Amino acid sequence: MGVRRVRNLFQGELRREEGCHGGRGHVDVFRPFERRPDGLRVDFIDLAVVPPGSEIGRHRHGDDEEWYVVLEGSATMLLDGEEFPVSAGDIVINRPFGEHGLRNDSGHDVRLFVFQASR
Repeated sequence: MGVRRVRNLFQGELRREEGCHGGRGHVDVFRPFERRPDGLRVDFIDLAVVPPGSEIGRHRHGDDEEWYVVLEGSATMLLDGEEFPVSAGDIVINRPFGEHGLRNDSGHDVRLFVFQASR
């Protein structure tokens, strides 16, 4: 299945919504997740800060999806045997039973929005 991620969500992934909920002007929106008919439910939503030299260890979950949205900083993502750099605006989708982790090998905090959904 290969690695699936969205790079630089602020460049080309946003859609314009005029008058969002009756408001003035527009809002640019990227919705990486929406409830699906297969019954996927959100288990948790975390805001996480990974300090320099720290990591989220390589691990697996069960039959769920976990999404990492990098809000600030840069790190190395580990996903199903592949390592690659991530930075602010990147979204990484950790598929069911996939192996993943994140290593902050930079000199600054990495701030993440993490959520998990399962059946």
